[in-house]
Amino acid sequence: MLPKERKGETISVWVRDPKIQKDVWHPYLDYEICIHTNSMCFTVKTSRVRRRFREFVWLRQKLQSNAMLIDLPDLPPKSPFFNINNAHNVAQRARGLQEFLNKVMQCPLLLSDSRLHLFLQTQLSLEEMEACASGQTKYTVSEAIQKFASSNRRFPAEEEEQTSCHLLPESSSALETKHDYLHSCKPAQEHRETWKTILAHSSPK
Repeated sequence: MLPKERKGETISVWVRDPKIQKDVWHPYLDYEICIHTNSMCFTVKTSRVRRRFREFVWLRQKLQSNAMLIDLPDLPPKSPFFNINNAHNVAQRARGLQEFLNKVMQCPLLLSDSRLHLFLQTQLSLEEMEACASGQTKYTVSEAIQKFASSNRRFPAEEEEQTSCHLLPESSSALETKHDYLHSCKPAQEHRETWKTILAHSSPK
């Protein structure tokens, strides 16, 4: 939820659907982030992206460097005993990541940081987010978000189910909730790469 002075505007966020991804060196987990909001701070009102833990670490570092006087919430601890095949470990981390984002978005100053919006509403890499936020790309932050939203649009048959993402109770974790109504919130895996091509072709020369 937003601060009281912005009564009437809401931001709901869920961190869910952890998946094991293969890597050259070792597998890792990423999580789907669903956003549903009516806040004027957001270019796109509903979105879904996938991010891994180290990207959350990057986000917190960037937010802290741009708002030095604010005491940022903590991320879930990075334990050497964390096991991506342990359902309890993964559920705890997903809850912790969701709590982190909920607290971050209660702060208007943090909510104004373009890196937060690129993190939440595009699939840009860390380097690409930094470049875009610094004005070093041909596309603006808003254009990057809009192009990703267009490439990640649902098929018409799924439109009736689009509210299912934000019906998920805030206390639920990704592994603890297996209801069918969450399925429609799952993004197509190919969008993670193809949207960058769309963005490149749509950018002014």
